[in-house]
Formats: sequence, C-alpha cells, structure tokens
Amino acid sequence: MRVLISGASVAGPALAYWLDRYGYEVTVVERGARLRPGGQAIDVRGTALEVCERMGVLEEVRAHSTGLRGMSTVDEDGKELSSTTERTMSGGQLDRPDVEILRDDLATILVGAGGKNIEYLFDDSIAALAQGPDEVAVTFRSGVSRTFDLVVAADGVHSSTRGLVFGPEESFLRPLGSYLAVWTVPNYLGLDRWQVAYLTKDSSAWGAMVMSVRGNSEARVFVGFDSDEPPARILGERTSSEHKQLIAERYAGAGWEVPRLLEYMWGAPDFHFDAVAQIHMDSWSRGRVALLGDAGYCGSPASGQGTSMALIGAYVLAGELKAAGGDHTTAFAAYERELREFVTANQNLALENRERMEAEAAGTGQDEFAPEDFYVEDFYKLVDSLTLKDY
Repeated sequence: MRVLISGASVAGPALAYWLDRYGYEVTVVERGARLRPGGQAIDVRGTALEVCERMGVLEEVRAHSTGLRGMSTVDEDGKELSSTTERTMSGGQLDRPDVEILRDDLATILVGAGGKNIEYLFDDSIAALAQGPDEVAVTFRSGVSRTFDLVVAADGVHSSTRGLVFGPEESFLRPLGSYLAVWTVPNYLGLDRWQVAYLTKDSSAWGAMVMSVRGNSEARVFVGFDSDEPPARILGERTSSEHKQLIAERYAGAGWEVPRLLEYMWGAPDFHFDAVAQIHMDSWSRGRVALLGDAGYCGSPASGQGTSMALIGAYVLAGELKAAGGDHTTAFAAYERELREFVTANQNLALENRERMEAEAAGTGQDEFAPEDFYVEDFYKLVDSLTLKDY
C-alpha cells in the first residue's frame, strides 16, 4: 500500500518509520525546503520512551538531551530569587527517565532512523486531494499529481491537509488565550546546562526563559504573552517581522536581559511564533485520510505531552494498520479507540494545570515563585498510564 504523510517534524517521520517496517510504500511531503530548524525544547516521556526504544533510537535521543542540571529565577535586576536542581520549568522533574530534547534534533534522529526506502519530498505540500473508492488522488503545490491508498495529515496544529478534508481551522482550534515565541541566541550568559527564568510583573507579558542547549554552545529563548485577540488575526494577518515587532512592543521596558535578547531576536533565522491552543476533533479520520499528532489532537505546550502523544500515536496508527491487514476503516477506528481516552485526559489536564498556574501567579509575588507549582502528581500518573500493544 502507498501512504502519503504530510509533515516531517516528529509525528510524520515516526509514522513513516513504522509503516516502512511493516512493508508499506511511504512518501513524506514537507512544506519546508529542508527539515525545519529551531522550535521548542520538547519532552519524550513515559510510554513514548518505550516507543523510542522499540524504534532503536532511545540511546541517540538521550545523547541529544538538553542535559539541564536545574533552573533559577531572577528579578528584573538579575538577582536570584530561587534555585533548584530537582526540576526545570521546561522539562519537569529531573529524577525521572524522561528526556528533554530540541525539536529539530529529534526530527533529524527520526528521519535518519527511517532509512533510504522512505521518500521525502521537500519544498512541496498537498494542494488538493480527491478521495475515490480505492485511492486518493493528490495534487501537489509543485503541480505534480499522484495517487495513494491512504493520506495521513501530520503537519501540525495549523494543518493545511486537515483543512482540505475536514474544513476550516476555526472549527477545531481552541485558543487558550496566549502566544509563545522561541528563538536561538548565543550563550552569552555562560549558562552551564542551566535554565534561568525572569517573570515580569506585567499582567499579560510572562517574562523570559533562557536555557543553554547543544553542549552550552547556544541558548534558546522563550517569551510569551496573554491576549484575547483571535489567532486568525494575530497569526494570519502578520508577517514574521510583524510578529517580532509585536513581541518587542509587549516587552518594551522589561528588565533583566530582555533588551539584549530582543536584539538577537531581530536577526534570528529560526524565530517561531504561534498561539497556545488545542485541537479538538469529533473524529480523527474521514475516508482514506487520517490525522496524527497535533493535526488531530494538539494538547498545546501547556500539556507537556504533545511530542509523546505524537510518537505514541504514530506507533498505534501504524500498528493498527498492520493488525487490520491494511483495512483502513477498521484500523482508523481502532487507532482512535485505543488513544481517545488518553488524549482527552492529557488535554483536560493541560487546561487544569493552566488554570492552577494562573491562580497561583495571581496570588504570589515574583519573589515567592516556586518551580514546583508547574508540575503535579496527577500529570506523571497520566504520562505513565498507557500500555503499548504488541503489533
């Protein structure tokens, strides 16, 4: 069977790996001219670690871990307010086997693991598709037309493939009222596998978090702000330069190292800006097209589980196709039945944790901030709750 996967970040290459191993003919189309650089530090947790182990990439994933030793918080003058070696804001508890890794590093590992039999089409995307009784006719943005037995949308929260099959994004996107920006800077602060967070006293701008990455050779910056303005207006009507200007305006007058971090932002080629949002679908498939990862069930960065759900989803979707002998109707239903409860619980917990953090932030001063406020026991119970089937 011929399967076309849209998206070459995490979910797409992971699914390609498993389908190739099960004898499928796999093509991955990616809008970018190459694997997209930059992005957040993401987490592989719980059951997703077992998926990586079954793929034979866990050792390499661990080798590319951010390796953070802890974190501290500072005030606007750089004075340290708190410090811990037990957890980090981005990665959670450090005494767990979970792995924090840069998104682009994980994507590179997954693509490499797939091998040479998987076809990658870069600088292209699906422009149109038409489902027939036995195949899907696909027209690419490049003008090329081909047919496939199945199509899987793994192209993220703003999936254009999902839009072609299920309709406009506004029907499924649930904004959480926040926006997040990430970019790379030199490690001029001399951070040694360390994370520093500066929380503003502004009611909407969160502050800045900086962490050393890639053996302390560089650092990633995370800033965000709250806004009730809809994503369609902020994301759809502004260019990257305008998004940078928006961040600069929101953080005008901010203390600590923010002015210098903003200077680096203007020239950052990997600047990424997006809404903090979830995707909720009544069904993860329609005909011969299925949704995977953020395209079908984004939990938002607030969940801390987006990457893990993508890896687990890829394993289950491929496994159910194998178990059903390629019968997509049976396989897609089993895929959703296997994961729906787990996904819903992660999305709900993300909303609960966000509400808890907002309440705590409103009731505490900056000098009282404690990193443990961001993590709860229920979260880790959920992370470890799913048992993988053997396919």
